[in-house]
Amino acid sequence: MNRRLVEGAQRAGLAVAASAAWPEPGDGPPPALAGFVHSTFNPLVAAVSGRCVERHRESAPTPTATTAIVLVSAVGDAASAAHVADAVDHGGRVGPLFFFQSVPNAVAGHIAARWSLTGPVVCVGDTAAGLDVARLLLADGDADEALLVELRQDTAGRETATAVVLIEEGVTA
Repeated sequence: MNRRLVEGAQRAGLAVAASAAWPEPGDGPPPALAGFVHSTFNPLVAAVSGRCVERHRESAPTPTATTAIVLVSAVGDAASAAHVADAVDHGGRVGPLFFFQSVPNAVAGHIAARWSLTGPVVCVGDTAAGLDVARLLLADGDADEALLVELRQDTAGRETATAVVLIEEGVTA
């Protein structure tokens, strides 16, 4: 589990009910995701989210009614953005899927539909903002729990992802 993310959650008064990462030992690239092309951004978000939700549901047999999704990424789908920019710069054709996947919450909608998550969806650019949003959504009663998904680059420049299900400290999942 991402120690920095867990410590940030604790400082925000949140507890981690489940967690997942991509990659974990034995992982290759994330599985392809229908409707999303060219980059690993969206498949990575979907894979780590699914892994985290499955773990959470295994440990909490009665899921809560409302789960928010908070997506954290400093740069979003940079590979697709670069592909579109190059196509435009050189007079090439931009495929229609790039319009759809250019919005970061498109993959969050996919996750919500796939896992029947009914809470708010928020996309932010840094972890502190993501934790603040999750805390506020829980405190305001807009969600019972929050699936926070953070994408980063490792020291070799590869995309990695961490997902946690957050609940208010002292609340049993």
